[in-house]
Amino acid sequence: MGLTLLEASKLNSGEVKRAAVIEMFAGNSDLLRAFNWENVVGGSLQYTVEGSLPGVAFRGYNETYTPSTGVVNPEVEVLRIVGGNLDVDRAIIKTRGEGVRASQEAMKIKSMALHVADKIINGDSEANPREFDGLRKRIVGSQLIPANLGAPSANSPLSLEALDKAIDEVDGATHLVMSPDMRRKLIKAARAGVGGDIQVDTDSFGFRVTRYNDLPILIADYNDLGQPIIDFDEAGPAGGSTSTSIYVVHLADGYVTGLQNGVMEVEDLGLLDDGVYYRTRVEWIAGMAVMHGRACARVWGITNADVTA
Repeated sequence: MGLTLLEASKLNSGEVKRAAVIEMFAGNSDLLRAFNWENVVGGSLQYTVEGSLPGVAFRGYNETYTPSTGVVNPEVEVLRIVGGNLDVDRAIIKTRGEGVRASQEAMKIKSMALHVADKIINGDSEANPREFDGLRKRIVGSQLIPANLGAPSANSPLSLEALDKAIDEVDGATHLVMSPDMRRKLIKAARAGVGGDIQVDTDSFGFRVTRYNDLPILIADYNDLGQPIIDFDEAGPAGGSTSTSIYVVHLADGYVTGLQNGVMEVEDLGLLDDGVYYRTRVEWIAGMAVMHGRACARVWGITNADVTA
């Protein structure tokens, strides 16, 4: 069974520094807070994705059944190595105190969290074999929903009917993932009476969470380079590079889940041989998996315009 990063930080309560790092890591991203992380032995996980179910039928007396079988698609997820070294000049620590090192470590952790959150959406192992594939690359076929069901080949303003269809296409949907811009458009539509039930509450970190029809909205804001993770710069059904997407996901074991070979490692390597820098290393062997054919869907081709019914 996978754990959220918040749960993992509690398990490491005896290692104060590591527990603090894990909690800070999760606190920097809606996606990372919500993901479950399943421990994997070794560097990869082999599993099967359900393609179609075996047939069943009624039969009469003295009749037999027609044999059938389910279809499964073997998959292998390879874990990737993400992390970094943080060096702080001993002179800075001497003149400004140990708090400088802690603040620099917090910045490194935030950068790493934003980098991983970006890859959950935009990762592409063909473009960079060191990273895992994100949701944008994995979602294909019938799980790609056009922004307007009445114009499937066009880029269009988001139709709430299309968003509701995408939710229906995911077995047991748990979350929506979108940009801050799209969240504002949904809130605006609810205020204007266009539709959609919007609620606001708080999560286990005390952060405000907006819900659409009871599903929490996870914000994919910006990455470690300050660039939007999801923006109006994507190609839609009609091509171009001016549309965006909303993702519907079921975050749980057996659906969309994070993978890790143990919790992230935090090592204080102390003063280096050069006698100038103190080094801290943060490293995580991690990846993600989509283990079910209806674990996620993507509404794509959404143009920068007001939401419609």
